[in-house]
Amino acid sequence: MKYLCLVYSDEELLHSLPESPHDEECLAYAEKVQGSGRMLAAEALEPVLTAKTVRVRAGKTVVTDGPFAETKEQLAGFYLVDAQDETEALEIAKGIPAARVGSVEVRPVRELDVPSRA
Repeated sequence: MKYLCLVYSDEELLHSLPESPHDEECLAYAEKVQGSGRMLAAEALEPVLTAKTVRVRAGKTVVTDGPFAETKEQLAGFYLVDAQDETEALEIAKGIPAARVGSVEVRPVRELDVPSRA
């Protein structure tokens, strides 16, 4: 089953605390998960200031700067993994270096129920 591990952190603290991970450590962990055959994708994201949020209401599109909600932690990156179950997904998530200074939300990926076209 696919699980998305969303990495959240306070951008101002992410790289400034003594326990903050460095890019080399994050890359090494991603390579370890890749080597296990569980990694489907993983990427770090640019700073939240580069984000745009799109909403469509009553047929009108509104694009705003920044994330969709005001929070102290911002989405910093993700791991998309193929885990046997939630327990394995949580094991993978707890090893993500940024979990030491932020949080990792683990969520199952919902397969869309799309009828096949004949």
